[in-house]
Amino acid sequence: MTKLFSTLIVALGLSVAGEAAAQITDINAAVNKAGRERMLSQRMAKAYFQLGMQVDAERSRKILDNSIAVFDRQLVELKNYSPTAEIKDTYLKLEKAWLAYKDVLLGSAPSPANGKKVLELSEEVLSLAHQGTVQLEKHSGTTAARLVNIAGRQRMLSQRLAKFYQAGAWGVADATSTAEMEKAKKDFLAGHQELAAAPVNTQPIKDGLGLVNQQWIFFEAAINQKAGGDKRLPTNVATTSERILEEMEGVVGLYEKALGK
Repeated sequence: MTKLFSTLIVALGLSVAGEAAAQITDINAAVNKAGRERMLSQRMAKAYFQLGMQVDAERSRKILDNSIAVFDRQLVELKNYSPTAEIKDTYLKLEKAWLAYKDVLLGSAPSPANGKKVLELSEEVLSLAHQGTVQLEKHSGTTAARLVNIAGRQRMLSQRLAKFYQAGAWGVADATSTAEMEKAKKDFLAGHQELAAAPVNTQPIKDGLGLVNQQWIFFEAAINQKAGGDKRLPTNVATTSERILEEMEGVVGLYEKALGK
């Protein structure tokens, strides 16, 4: 782990926390934060599994704690912003599912038994977070909101891939994990292709997508390694998943700002 990369991860945590603390001012910002909740649902599970395996433990603990704090703050904002009763109801349901998820994440030291619960609850929270994001996108009815949603979903898919890999490495994966991981990989590639073809892309967005494509090469190589007793393999997934997340966060922000004008 280089000092530069350590700095980048700290910067990512601070940038996400900073954006989460800012109030929602328009629908594109709402879609971005709603999409970030999807990503965090997967990132927290990934970090929990890494802690269970003692993989990059100090950084994994920081990622988990930061992600929980950001999820909490954004959920309050999204509930308050909800433009319709239907969307508000989704976030009330998400709040209930989140409380159960957070209780397992923080209730005791990571264990394989709780790891299986984390895997299950992360899926429930993801489903509701995705529902809220889609509802906000439809409420907007704009191409801009759709692109922010798709770009935001790429963040989630990067963490979802890492989550399933680490679940397998720790021995807490379920019967559907392998198939879900393959589906997430295909969805990520399809999403990247759609974003790359978007006619509204500015040069900074094109540059950002180019960096994501470069990071995907390293990330894909990491998740294609068969998990075993060698801790270097899940460590590679831990670090590369954060790199690609950082680049995708930048791209989503570019879409939100460029298309929110």
